[in-house]
Amino acid sequence: MAKPVLPVDAPFDLNPIGSWPSSRHVFDQTSADAILMAWAAERPLLVRGEPGTGKSQLARAAAQTLNRAFISEVVHARTEPQDLLWRFDTVGRLGEAQALAARGAQSPAGGIDALDPRHFLSPGPLWWAFDWQSARQCQAGSRYKTAAPATPEGWTPEAGCVLLIDEIDKADSDVPNSLLETLGNRSFSVPWLAEGTVGQGTATPPLVIITTNEERELPAAFLRRCLVLQYELPDDIVPWLISRGRIHFSPEVCSNDVLEVAARQLAKDRIDARRAGVTPPGQAEYLDLLKALSTLRAVEAEQLDLLKQLSRFAYRKFREDKPRGG
Repeated sequence: MAKPVLPVDAPFDLNPIGSWPSSRHVFDQTSADAILMAWAAERPLLVRGEPGTGKSQLARAAAQTLNRAFISEVVHARTEPQDLLWRFDTVGRLGEAQALAARGAQSPAGGIDALDPRHFLSPGPLWWAFDWQSARQCQAGSRYKTAAPATPEGWTPEAGCVLLIDEIDKADSDVPNSLLETLGNRSFSVPWLAEGTVGQGTATPPLVIITTNEERELPAAFLRRCLVLQYELPDDIVPWLISRGRIHFSPEVCSNDVLEVAARQLAKDRIDARRAGVTPPGQAEYLDLLKALSTLRAVEAEQLDLLKQLSRFAYRKFREDKPRGG
C-alpha cells in the first residue's frame, strides 16, 4: 500500500460533498504528520480543541486528498453505541406486524418473511467503513433506507474510507468505551446475519478521525487507544487569523485592512467571552464575518464601516446583561 502524500502549506479547494459545502483547506506540517501516523499505525486520530478551529474539515480534506470515501457521523447526547454500528427500525417492524395482523396475512408468497429482521436493519457508519460490500448488501435488502456515503468518481472499496466521528464528547461515556474493541478489531457482530460478524479481513483499514470540543472528559482507556492531535489557537491570534482569511478571500474581495480589523475585533471579543465564562469565538466566526462583509459590500471603506455593526452577531454569542437603573 503506497504511502499517502499530503500537500503541506498549499491551500486547495474542497469540493462539496453530501451536506458539506465547498470550502478551502491547507494542511500544516503538524496535522499532516498526525494523519500519516494514524495511517501507518492504523490507530484512530483524536483531534481536540475548541469549536471552530477546523477539526471536522481535517477529515474531509484528508478524504479528498487521499481519494477515499468520506463517511461522517455527528454524535449527540442521545447517540447510543449501537447507532455507530447498525440501526434497527423497531417502529417500522411493529407497524408491519400490526398491518399483517389486521389483514390476517401470513408470510408472502415465495416464503419470504415480511417480518424478517433483516428487512429493517440498516448499516451504520462503522459498518460502511469496515465492510463496504456487506453494508451495501444490507442496505439493498432493507426497507429502512439510509443514504450510502459519498464516494469519489471511479472509487472502489479497495481504495478505503475516511471515517469522521464528530463531537464524541457530546455522548455518554458508554459510546467511546464501546469503540475500544470495535476499533481495535475492525469488526463487530450484527444480530440476524448468517455470517454474524462484519469487517473481518478488511483489505484497506479506514482512516478514523474523531473530534472533541472537550465539553466532557473522555475515558482514559479510550485516549490510550488513540493518537491525539491538539488544535490550539496561537496566543498572538491576529496574524494567524489574517493568514487564514487570505486562504479563503482574495485581496480583491477582502483587503488586508479588512482582514486585520476583523481579526483584532475577534481577539478583543475572545477576552470578553472568557470573562463571561463561555466558549470564545474562533476561526469559524471570523470566516463567517468576512463572508458576510464580502457579500454585502464590495468596497473596502464600506466593508470597514459595516464590520463593527455585524461583528457582534458573529463574535458576541453570550448574554450581555445591562445594569439596571437606580
